[in-house]
Amino acid sequence: MRLEQIVNEFPDTVALTWRSFLLRPTASVRSLERFRSYTESWRAPATQPGGGRFRVWSSEEPAPSHSVPPQVALKAAARQGAFDAYHLAVMDAYFWDNRDVTATDTLIDVAVRLGLDRACFETDLRDPSLEAEVLREYTEALERGISGVPTVVVDDEWQIPGAQDLVFYRRVIERRRALASGEGS
Repeated sequence: MRLEQIVNEFPDTVALTWRSFLLRPTASVRSLERFRSYTESWRAPATQPGGGRFRVWSSEEPAPSHSVPPQVALKAAARQGAFDAYHLAVMDAYFWDNRDVTATDTLIDVAVRLGLDRACFETDLRDPSLEAEVLREYTEALERGISGVPTVVVDDEWQIPGAQDLVFYRRVIERRRALASGEGS
């Protein structure tokens, strides 16, 4: 959400390109009790301005098993021009509604609620090229030394790991502008 605000503040300077990163690249089952305990860590970002909506896992849905299905779903939504809306909706489904975003039914439900073409979305979810693209982007990130999300890459050169506040991002942009104009050398 902060990055979207930065794009809106600096539309002639900042372009945002999302790439897939898999925090859980392979499927594994976690106990609901252990997962609920893990989600206690969501309380910290929930208190930060512009950080999104978070709630400790309170549903009876199983813990999501891995990161591949929602990443493929994002690519499927992007084919319908709905990446941004779907990204926010699937994050909300996970962090706020406590839904298993590795379940195909959940991913389809999010798409339908956004008004996406269900048949196209379902077809795209099964398209092996989308999973291959997700895995390629993940591998490229690992090769660059990226090990977590979010990581912002500026000008294909600087890596900014972790969630940063708006003041930090604004300073980076001003520094880039100064360097580009020769003032920062």
